[in-house]
Amino acid sequence: MSRNRPGSAPDTEPGSVADVLHARGIRKSFGDKEVLRGVDVSLARNEVVALIGASGSGKSTLLRCLGLLEPIDDGQILLAGADISDPRVDANAVRARLGAVFQSYNLFPHLSVLDNVTLASRVVHRVPRREAEARARDLLARIGLADKAGEHPDRLSGGQQQRAAIIRAIATDPEVLLLDEITSALDPELVGEVLELVRDLAVAGSTILMATHEMAFARDVADRVVFLDQGVIVEEGAPSEVFGAPREPRTRAFLSRFL
Repeated sequence: MSRNRPGSAPDTEPGSVADVLHARGIRKSFGDKEVLRGVDVSLARNEVVALIGASGSGKSTLLRCLGLLEPIDDGQILLAGADISDPRVDANAVRARLGAVFQSYNLFPHLSVLDNVTLASRVVHRVPRREAEARARDLLARIGLADKAGEHPDRLSGGQQQRAAIIRAIATDPEVLLLDEITSALDPELVGEVLELVRDLAVAGSTILMATHEMAFARDVADRVVFLDQGVIVEEGAPSEVFGAPREPRTRAFLSRFL
């Protein structure tokens, strides 16, 4: 493991009973273009996995499939051992157990920050407004946005909006947090504040699958790194292995652009 933190992931093999999320043989095409070609990926409870790869490698599609935002063509996705890729599954009920944040902040512009953060808690999870708002205000205070609770998103910087989007995602205590290139739309000076929040979540024991181009962050924070190229997983392992001594030529060629 790259970090010592409370509740960090146990040393288990991918696909074991300890996995909170496990996908196997995932295939996804858009028209004639096969984007995912038999991907196997797992995530143990309290583990942080960094998903790396060039633009167009399939990272975003994989996260959207795992979050049931895109139907898969073949394969199986298990959440806490249950098959959530079964067409008979209530996809909305599954999504309520997950947290997802994407490149665009996706905050509702007509709602205040506080209402954005509490919306899922109140509407989906039926948490009383007073309880939901108390938790939201506590979370916003922890990231320095307490004074922005009543503001609308257009009054926030990009970094503040993205941090608010992450807080909205974790306000319902999701079993897994899916993060898709959450710093790519930010100005460079705002990237650090968003990554610091993710670092805090990792230290606190959140279960995170994060697609990122921030290689130094992945090396320092992730428990495991997965390299995806042309729709297949080429290599995975501890950050020290993938970044320090990559086995595959494609991995070495990709990392040479950053390291």
